[in-house]
Amino acid sequence: MLIVGGGPAGLATAIRLKQLCLEHDKELEVCLIEKGSHVGAHILSGNVFEPRAFNELFPDWEKEEDEEMRAPLTQPVTSDKLMILTGKDSSVTIPNFLLPKSVDNHGNYIISLGRLCEWMNE
Repeated sequence: MLIVGGGPAGLATAIRLKQLCLEHDKELEVCLIEKGSHVGAHILSGNVFEPRAFNELFPDWEKEEDEEMRAPLTQPVTSDKLMILTGKDSSVTIPNFLLPKSVDNHGNYIISLGRLCEWMNE
């Protein structure tokens, strides 16, 4: 199996294929190619990460005893604030109860997506 791209989707695909092979006692060679000098090199840095699919792929990531092996999801979102810039030095804050559910980041993490890809690569 050839996977093109070492971003989150390509890495998750490779990892899940190998997990399924282990579960079903099958052999499959998986090759992932990446255009960057290393996995994570071409990934945008900042990200608010919703971990639902990640939790399915790595159900025990929070329980890892070894700090270096633990997923780099260390900074939970502590609050949301939507501000509309109205001028050079002014803004209006929209109350949270008026915001749609899609901008509620409770349970999400502020991460470096490049670091996450490097971790997934390991």
